[in-house]
Amino acid sequence: MAFKLSPSTLNLLNECPRCFWLSVHKVWSRPAGIFPSLPSGMDGILKKHFDNFMEKGKLPPELCNNSECKNLKLFDDPELLKEWRNSRKGLWFEDKNGNILHGGIDNMLVNKSNGKLIVLDYKTRGFPLKEDTHEHYQDQVNIYAWLLEKLGHKTEDFAYLLFYHPKEVLETGEVVFNTDLKKMKITSEHAEKLFKKAIKMLNGDCPKETCVWCEKV
Repeated sequence: MAFKLSPSTLNLLNECPRCFWLSVHKVWSRPAGIFPSLPSGMDGILKKHFDNFMEKGKLPPELCNNSECKNLKLFDDPELLKEWRNSRKGLWFEDKNGNILHGGIDNMLVNKSNGKLIVLDYKTRGFPLKEDTHEHYQDQVNIYAWLLEKLGHKTEDFAYLLFYHPKEVLETGEVVFNTDLKKMKITSEHAEKLFKKAIKMLNGDCPKETCVWCEKV
C-alpha cells in the first residue's frame, strides 16, 4: 500500500505515532476543532504583499531593513512560484513504491551570489515569540528544502521564518504588526529519514501507546 504524506501529517507522527497511523490508514482521525480564519486571511494578504515587491524587483521592508538579507532577492518566476504554493501539485516527491511526500511553500528567496534557493515561510501569531517558538517548524523547513533538492534545485543550508504578531491599533483603526525574522539551519537529510521512518511505521502494526486523543479508540 502506498501513502501520501505532507509536513502537517508528519507533524502528527511526532505528536503521537498511534494517531498518525490511525489517521493515515483512515481508521480514525482526531476531531477537528474550529480553525481561526485570520491566519488563512493573513497568509493570502502576505503573499500578495510579497508578490508586489517581487514584481518591482525589490525586497519588502520586513526584509530589506534586515542585514541578513543584504545579498538576497525574492524568487521571481511567478508561474513556478504559483505551482510550488499549491500543496497538491507543488513540491512533490514519489519513491519507487509510490509513496508521496508533498507540500506547498509560502515564498522563496534567492542568493544573488550563487543562485541557491532559500525557503521563506510566514507565520502569524497572537503574541511575541518565545525562545524556542521557531524550533517547532524545523521538520517543515527541512522537508521543503529536501523536496526542492529532489526536484533538482540547489538550496542553501538555511531557511527563514518570518513571524508577524500584533503590536498596536492606531487611532485610524489600522493594526500594526511586529515582525521577527528567524534563520533556521537546514538538515535536509533529516527530512528523508523522517519520511522513511513514517513509511516503515505505516507498513507495520498500529502502535499501542496512546495519547489523550486516541486512548479510547
